[in-house]
Amino acid sequence: MTGQGRDTLVGGTAILMWGALALLTTWSGSVPPFQLVALCFALAALLGVANWVASGEDPRRFLPRAPVVWLVGVGGLFGYHFFYFMALRNAPAVEASLIAYLWPLLIVLFSALLPGNRLHWWHVVGAFIGLAGCALLVTGGGAVAFRGEFAVGYAAAVACALTWSGYSVLSRRFQKIPTGTVAWFCAASAVLGILCHLAFEQTVWPQSAGEWLAVLGLGLGPVGAAFFAWDRGVKHGDIRILGVASYGAPLISTLLLIAFGKAEATLVVAVACLAIVGGAVLAARDLLFPSAKGKPS
Repeated sequence: MTGQGRDTLVGGTAILMWGALALLTTWSGSVPPFQLVALCFALAALLGVANWVASGEDPRRFLPRAPVVWLVGVGGLFGYHFFYFMALRNAPAVEASLIAYLWPLLIVLFSALLPGNRLHWWHVVGAFIGLAGCALLVTGGGAVAFRGEFAVGYAAAVACALTWSGYSVLSRRFQKIPTGTVAWFCAASAVLGILCHLAFEQTVWPQSAGEWLAVLGLGLGPVGAAFFAWDRGVKHGDIRILGVASYGAPLISTLLLIAFGKAEATLVVAVACLAIVGGAVLAARDLLFPSAKGKPS
């Protein structure tokens, strides 16, 4: 396997970890969203610090100097969560989530703007098939009605999708910035999370050891190690494949919720599963069949 293939697989582990996000969040109790973000990003920053200490690295080596690097890094990590929670506050969860989950498709499309990247028909078609599967999961196969009174929430959801896709693609432009720098972004995002929590929420701490363990799991996994893995994947792996494969996150999330009795297995879930997996396999044609050739779309 090539170095790019390995980095793509590393980035894919982030998608696996994001699949556990919903389940761990349900186990975290009634901790408000921004407070939970602050706690998790603080843990993620500590994870990065622990790695620096273990490897004997000087933290100053990973401290970004250019303001644009801070803007992209913190804007992506914290901006995504900010707009997502604002969308949920101002629009129904189904519609907000459906719009927000345009980011994998946008990553695939935006990747065509990167030097040396060629967008083939199988990347685009795979992304749309994955989007269709995601839509089935989010809506449960029912109709979705977008209403004018929720325009602010819809706009926030669009901003959410643009923020994460933009962060993921722009990270490719900063390949020389080491992945350890993500720890600084997490620390800054934790501070912003605290400020938003104080501005918008009442403080509610986890009420049991199980809830604290769920918060710890979130900070070490979906809102921790996942961001370091994703950074390596989008900087050095095949970002088109990662974009399509990202539709696996809601699928894994749904399957875990079903496994732990928090959701039902239905025909819709089965069809969505086939669509998402099929779209990902189609988009990964380059990785699975390196000899495959095609003209760029």
